[in-house]
Amino acid sequence: MTRDQAEVLVIGAGVSGLSTATWLAESGVRIAVCAAEPPQATTSAVAGALWGPHLVGMDGRVTHWGLQTREMLTALAADQPDCIRLASGIGASRQPEAAPPDWAAGSAGRCAADELPAGYLAGWRLAAPIVWMPGYLEYLSARYLAAGGAPVQIMEFGTLADAAGVSTAPVIVNCTGTGAAALVPDPSVTAVRGQIVVVSNPGISEFFVGTGPGENDLTYLFPHGDNLVLGGTEQAGNWSREPSPEVGERIVAACTQVRPAISGATVLAHRVGLRPARPSVRLDIEPLAGTGRQVVHNYGHGGAGVSLSWGCAIAAAELAMAALG
Repeated sequence: MTRDQAEVLVIGAGVSGLSTATWLAESGVRIAVCAAEPPQATTSAVAGALWGPHLVGMDGRVTHWGLQTREMLTALAADQPDCIRLASGIGASRQPEAAPPDWAAGSAGRCAADELPAGYLAGWRLAAPIVWMPGYLEYLSARYLAAGGAPVQIMEFGTLADAAGVSTAPVIVNCTGTGAAALVPDPSVTAVRGQIVVVSNPGISEFFVGTGPGENDLTYLFPHGDNLVLGGTEQAGNWSREPSPEVGERIVAACTQVRPAISGATVLAHRVGLRPARPSVRLDIEPLAGTGRQVVHNYGHGGAGVSLSWGCAIAAAELAMAALG
């Protein structure tokens, strides 16, 4: 199947684009994917990625999409244990009166004081799916191709009309993340820069997420087999994708305070991703003026792209298939 034969053109090859393209292809729709970057170069590849809505405008749709995705990731863990597993760990706060995360309701048990690292005054034991994104993106890519999707083509578009010009597909699905700011254009989209450090795992099996009152008081570590992802930062409005050595050193130092075993671990990579923040997720359909095409928008997931991926993919696919008739 080639791009010229596609019924739907998906723009974007991160977790949202690949999940949507895969769902459509497995539903029997002829799909092509174009993206400015290959999957392993997207922000999705940098994600931690512990399930849980984060930095996303919450509404009833988000809760539904998140629970739908959690159910699907949990089911996939049995077949893809190298990149998905149900993990346990601790969510902690430097504030004594903090409440457990809303998404952890029913699965959170209060930690004893001696379970918490120095400086943290409240904490809860949690369980949630966790995903090793480089491997998961490979899995999604292979699954999409196995369903008959056309190979991903690397193409960058200035406007949605430009995208319509390279394909006869009557429906375009926009999964461009921060790229939607210029492509749509949508000025409500902003980047929230996240930097991580990947180190060799010294034997840590549980995740840790620590927060504090400061805007950037965020420390986390996510074990993925032999790899350990350390973070992090939340820099709103910072569009730089160049890792900062100073920030990397700060991240490693903060995580070492939480788990001293990290001291001396080999640094494998420094990575940066731009979370596509927006007041609310945009998932709707509209005509593309002057083209006779329909555009389904699926972007604005903030730090919850992985956590909402399947729920939003199914909703976007339903809109696309309805438009196809």
